[in-house]
Amino acid sequence: MFAAFRAGSRASDGAYTSLDDVYAQPSRRRDDMPTFWLAETLKYLFLNFAPPTLLPLDGWVFNTEAHPLRIFPRGAEAAGAAAAAAA
Repeated sequence: MFAAFRAGSRASDGAYTSLDDVYAQPSRRRDDMPTFWLAETLKYLFLNFAPPTLLPLDGWVFNTEAHPLRIFPRGAEAAGAAAAAAA
């Protein structure tokens, strides 16, 4: 997948750019790099191949911008976790 990104959207200066039409070969490249490219696309690409123990999904959730948010226990679970931590 990343090889296709490099072949299709890598600019001569090493940055990545948007394409006018991904179905056209070769596609005309635009003169911009959307901020979500680094912040979201590459992060999700990395997470697809990262070991599942890196951010286990029973303890983390991702928002739409690929930021990991820790899941905190609520109610009885939180009381049990606090008691276990104090012991």
